[in-house]
Amino acid sequence: MLFTGHSEHPIDAKGRLAVPARYRNAWDQATDGPCWVCMPWPGATEIGTLRLYTFNTFSALSSKYGNSLTPGEDEGELELTLFSLAVQLEMDNEGRVALPKRHLEMSGVGRDVVVVGVRNRLEVHAKSAWNAREMERFRRLPSLIERIERKHAGESA
Repeated sequence: MLFTGHSEHPIDAKGRLAVPARYRNAWDQATDGPCWVCMPWPGATEIGTLRLYTFNTFSALSSKYGNSLTPGEDEGELELTLFSLAVQLEMDNEGRVALPKRHLEMSGVGRDVVVVGVRNRLEVHAKSAWNAREMERFRRLPSLIERIERKHAGESA
């Protein structure tokens, strides 16, 4: 599923987030899997984000580095950290997911959030942090594209 756009959605007192209707309505259990996988993610500032992947996307991305009973030190640490923080979230009949309390604490996103479609995932950002940096991200877009294109051109050479 391709996730684009953004919208404001509060997290309720029980820690539930309503998945925006445009994503819920496009959900295909056969393609996307039975649930979401939530990961807290550190931010560039003191406020992080929550990343929501469809189960099947998370499974595909997590197998990128292969499987081993004896991973190397870095791989073992990555697996320990990544998979111990990953939590599967079922959507209720109202299209809400109960976000883990620990993830909310680690990320610091608060209750007023913006749900952002980011290609293969949704990200949950603190509304204040999102709004404060939106114009800066917009202004940096041309130089960011240029840097990434140079990087990819160097990799293919």
